[in-house]
Amino acid sequence: MNPRLLLGIVSAAALVALAAPRAKSNPKPASANPPPLAYTPRPANTLTFSKDVAPVLFQNCASCHRAGEVAPFALTSYADAAKRAKTIADVVEKRAMPPWKAAPGPAYVDECRLTDDQIGLIKQWTAEGAKEGNPADLPALPKFPDGWRNGEPDLVLEMPEPFTVPAEGRDIYQNFVIPTSFTEDKWLSAVEIHPGNRRVVHHVLVHLDVSGKARELDAKDPGPGYRTWGGVGFPSAGQIGGWAPGNVARRQPDGIGVNLPKNADIVLQVHYNLNGKPETDRTKVGLYFAKAPVDKRARLFPLASRINIPAGDADYRVTSSMPVPSDVTLRSVMPHMHLLGRDMRVFATLPDGTELPLVHVPDWDFNWQMGYAFKEPVKLPRGSKVTLEARYDNSAANPRNPNSPPKPVRWGEQTTDEMCLAYLNFTVDAESLTQGKTVPSITDYLRKAGEARKKKQDN
Repeated sequence: MNPRLLLGIVSAAALVALAAPRAKSNPKPASANPPPLAYTPRPANTLTFSKDVAPVLFQNCASCHRAGEVAPFALTSYADAAKRAKTIADVVEKRAMPPWKAAPGPAYVDECRLTDDQIGLIKQWTAEGAKEGNPADLPALPKFPDGWRNGEPDLVLEMPEPFTVPAEGRDIYQNFVIPTSFTEDKWLSAVEIHPGNRRVVHHVLVHLDVSGKARELDAKDPGPGYRTWGGVGFPSAGQIGGWAPGNVARRQPDGIGVNLPKNADIVLQVHYNLNGKPETDRTKVGLYFAKAPVDKRARLFPLASRINIPAGDADYRVTSSMPVPSDVTLRSVMPHMHLLGRDMRVFATLPDGTELPLVHVPDWDFNWQMGYAFKEPVKLPRGSKVTLEARYDNSAANPRNPNSPPKPVRWGEQTTDEMCLAYLNFTVDAESLTQGKTVPSITDYLRKAGEARKKKQDN
């Protein structure tokens, strides 16, 4: 592909994605009152924890509600569940838990949504006294990964030294440079991030630098890493991973990988929230090398929309679309907004006008930012269009509004600013690396530019 043509496609897509006229076509947010459950009551006083409720909790809740995990209490025994039975019944009826935020739509990997029957069963068990039943009926707890979700990484990298987060002040964007020193290109099947201190780590982005510029910035900034506002301070040669609350790392299918160039530096950009007391962080990243030959590279495009939310506007809506310039296979979508976000829908329109739902989050929760991977990847032919629609509430009635009274809010890096993004993870159908068929990306040109710059400096 001609380099100018490729850059033109990327630029055009970015311009279309950032064109954000105010729109009124968004779906209305989900009702605060969930619809009645389709549940057939069991015979009175026959439900027990051991036989009926434990299988539901162990399968859908215990991955977080167990010792050492993020949830504030365990749900791995009868004693754990019985003393919180009314709370459990209430939050599952409201579908606040499990924290699966997407509305019913395409089938997703690791989908965690209780059925009406499971919710009704928990409610009836609670109303009838939350009986334990025969402990012999209790199922075994599932086997959960210990430590790294994807197993022990092939290589673990961490910030060169701990970083001290002050007690007060503005949010911090600190960048930490980690040399890889690989003498040949590597293909990654997964990048898993372990925040060192979740009390203050807001999110983490993993960038690549092949220019040496990040090292220069680090050398000029005393202390661990270097500080920026927003970007990383250099032309990134690719973003290969990220972490936000609720987001989990998954391995790419065999034949798909993320390229890690030789001699590249990994740059961890960590966004810190300050919580009123000094904290220390040392975040780690685990790299998993692809075991099978890689035929297609995993790609990422951030579909974005401009935002300028007036103070007091309880129903601010934006929409943004981008064309699909070639046949692609979409593998996952990750929506992203901040505290004023209320509703986001992402869908594709095929060339024949058929609309395909991709993801709809009708009750956005900043604390659960999930990536939604499709069980069956979505084929989008050339000429398709991907559209994002989002709604924000900047009124005083929004309990999550960080400003009292409300004030105008625009795009920004602070938690109290806003964003509107849907990260699209995809592969290009025409690419077949094992057959020598490559489809360049903007990353390829940034890499070549970085290598040329470094060669010039060395000479």
